[in-house]
Amino acid sequence: MKEIRIHGRGGQGSVTAAELIAVAAFEDGKWSQAFPYFGTERRGAPVTAFARISDKKIRVRSQIYEPDYVIVQDPSLLSVVDVASGIREDGLLIVNSEKDPSELKINTRAKVKAIDATTLAISIIGVPIVNTALLGAFAGATGQIRLESVNKAIKDRFPGKVGEKNVEAVKKAYELMSR
Repeated sequence: MKEIRIHGRGGQGSVTAAELIAVAAFEDGKWSQAFPYFGTERRGAPVTAFARISDKKIRVRSQIYEPDYVIVQDPSLLSVVDVASGIREDGLLIVNSEKDPSELKINTRAKVKAIDATTLAISIIGVPIVNTALLGAFAGATGQIRLESVNKAIKDRFPGKVGEKNVEAVKKAYELMSR
């Protein structure tokens, strides 16, 4: 089983990102689950969402304390939240940042990758909503979900032009991270 923790701020689509990971994994024929954790429920407050992907039925229902993967949607959280808490040494952190991973100063032995999802989202989607671009980055960096499955999950959730633009952002982020 692979466990994913997503850090963002209220209104950035962290919960939606976890749900889309679970739907994409299901499309791939895997077992999956997604769930949020809310502290202070208000726009802009730190939010955490979780997803699990497995080839077998998932029976655990707890929060994820030792994730294989961490996705950070808002780089300002790096100074507020210990985003690397509990991550496995062989894990991967994907951070929305224009900076080189070495500049982020995240205290972890896990691998850190950065992608400027904000600029990508603004240029393709027209708004700084980065959750779908980061899903493309996750798929490209990990291979845990297929690009086609992410695209289907997004098109089902966001039909029409909105979905098409998000799929375009996913594809670009996927290409950038799978190099």
